[in-house]
Amino acid sequence: MSEFKLSDPYGTAPVQAPFTQSVSRGVAWNDLPLTREYTIGQLLDQTIARCGANDALVFPDRDYRLTWLELGREVDLVARGLMALGIQRGEKIALWATNVPYWVVLMLAAAKIGAILLPLNTNYKKHELDFSLKQSGAENLVIIEGYRDCDFTKVVRDLVPELGTMPRGMLKSAAFPHLKRVLFMGGTKYRGMYSLDEIKNLAQEVPYADYFARQAELDVNDVVNMQYTSGTTGFPKGVQLTHRNIANDSFWIALAQNFSVKDRLCVPVPLFHCFGCVLGVLCALNQGVTLVFVERFDPIQVLTAIEKEKCTAVYGVPTMYIAMLDHPLFDRFDLRSLRTGIMSGAACPVHRMRQVIEKMHMREVCIPYGLTEAGPVMTMTRYFEPSIERKCTTLGQALPGIEVAVIVPETGEIAEIGQDGELCCRGYNNMKGYYNLPEQTAACLDKNGWLHSGDIGRMDAEGYYYITGRLKDLIIRGGENISPKEVEEFLGTMPGVRDVAVVGCPSKKYGEQPAAFIIRSEGSNITAEDVANYCKNQIAWFKIPKYVHFLKEFPLTASRKVRKFELREMAHDLWPYA
Repeated sequence: MSEFKLSDPYGTAPVQAPFTQSVSRGVAWNDLPLTREYTIGQLLDQTIARCGANDALVFPDRDYRLTWLELGREVDLVARGLMALGIQRGEKIALWATNVPYWVVLMLAAAKIGAILLPLNTNYKKHELDFSLKQSGAENLVIIEGYRDCDFTKVVRDLVPELGTMPRGMLKSAAFPHLKRVLFMGGTKYRGMYSLDEIKNLAQEVPYADYFARQAELDVNDVVNMQYTSGTTGFPKGVQLTHRNIANDSFWIALAQNFSVKDRLCVPVPLFHCFGCVLGVLCALNQGVTLVFVERFDPIQVLTAIEKEKCTAVYGVPTMYIAMLDHPLFDRFDLRSLRTGIMSGAACPVHRMRQVIEKMHMREVCIPYGLTEAGPVMTMTRYFEPSIERKCTTLGQALPGIEVAVIVPETGEIAEIGQDGELCCRGYNNMKGYYNLPEQTAACLDKNGWLHSGDIGRMDAEGYYYITGRLKDLIIRGGENISPKEVEEFLGTMPGVRDVAVVGCPSKKYGEQPAAFIIRSEGSNITAEDVANYCKNQIAWFKIPKYVHFLKEFPLTASRKVRKFELREMAHDLWPYA
C-alpha cells in the first residue's frame, strides 16, 4: 500500500490535531496510510475474510438478510452471469431502481468484472432517461417495474420499441445504437429483456478461471461509477469516479463516524446518489458494517428498522430527521442503540440538531461536505466534535489525504485564513472527469489539479470550513441538485412560453424550491397549472417549479443578461414562507 502525501496549502498544524484521535480499531489516524490501492472487489473479498459470518445486508420489511459470505456468493453468481451475457470491462450498466436487495449485489458485481455502474435517479421520467442513455452511450440497462406513478417497463418499451421484435442479445436500437441489452431486476419475464434468474443461471457458463482473470486485469484507476449530476450548464453531466476515488473517500468517511464491525447502519437515502452507494455501501464495506435498508423513505419504516435491528447509525437529509422527530408515534420507538450517522444535503437548524442528539441519542452525528465530483466528500465533522455549534455551523475539516483550499476567484490565489473565496480540493478523491465533456471538465478541474466546488466559503484558524455563498447558479432542494438551465430549456419547448428564467426560492422545509418566471408568447394565456401539467411525466417531480409567476419583461443587465439576483429577491417577496 502506497502513501499519498499532500502539502497543506495553509501550513496549519491544528488541522491535523483531531486526526490523532483513536478509532474503533485502536489505531491512530496519523498511523494509517492516506490511501489504499484496492479495487472495490478486493475490498469485498477482504471484508468477507475478516467478518464473513456477520450480517451484511438486511431488509427488515421483507425479512431478507445476507451475511457477508452470502452476499459475496450472490455477487459472484451475478458477476459471472453478466460475463456470460458478454459484458466487457469498461461497459456501462445503467441501473434504474429503488433500494432493492439486488441493487447492492449488482453494484458490487459490476465492480468485480470491471464494468461501470451508472445509477439513474428513480424520479427520472422519459425525457431524462432518453438523455442519460444517449449521452452516456450505456451498453446495458437494468430496471425494476417502476416507482410512484412511473412505469419503468413502459417508458423503456416506448423508447426502445425494438425490444418487442428483436431476440435478446441481438438488440439494435435506432435511437440508442450503443444499447446491447436490457435486464429486468426480478423474476418476471418481459419480451426482449433478461430476467435476474436467467442471469444467475448463466453463471455456470463462465469458468472461475476466466472470472478471476478478469478481476486480475482491473486497475484502481479504472472508472467504476458514473454519477449524473446537475450543474449550471443544462442537462446533467456524467461524473466518472474510479475505484481509488470512492474506496478511499469512503474509508475516511467511515472512520469519521468511528465505524467498526459492531455497527449497524440504517440507510433510507436512495442508492442512486453517492449518499447511498458511497457513504452507505462503501463505508460499510470498508469497515464490515451491517447495512439495514428501507426501499423508500417512510418515517415509521425507518424508526421500526432502527428499533428492530438495533441500528447504531442512520443517514438522512434534515427533512427526513424532521419527519421522524415530528411524527406523532415517535415516542413509541426505542432508539437508544443509535450513536452516530450522517446528516447531509442542507443546513440543519441548531434546535433540530439538538433534538437529533438528545431525542434520537445521536450524540456523535456527523455532517459531510462536498460534491459528486469530489468523490463526494472533501470535509467532514467528526464523531468527537466538542460542541453542537461545530456540528451545525461548520463543514468540518478536510479528510486525511485531501487538500482543501479557499481560492480567491479574481486572482486565483489561496485566500488568507478567515477570507472568503471558492472552496476547492485536490487529492485521491477528485473525479477522473465528466464523460465525453472535456471543456466542462477543464472548467471544473484546473491545470493545478484543484476541483472547483462553485461554493463560496472560508476557513478558520482551527481548520474548520464554512459556506458563505454560492458562485454557481444551482438550486438544492432537500439534497437534490436542480440545474435552472435544464428546467429553463425544457420549459422553453412549451407552447405559449416566450422566455423563462428559473431561480431558487427559500424554503423552510427543503432549503430551496424551484420558481419559474415566465414571459408569455403574444396571445398566450397559459397558467401556472398549465406549466405543471406540461412538466408532469416529462421531468422529475422535484424539478417541476413549485411556484410560477408571469412577467412582461425580465430585469436585465446592460449586456442584456437576466439579473437573476433580482428574480431571487422577487421570489422571496412573493413567497416569503415557501
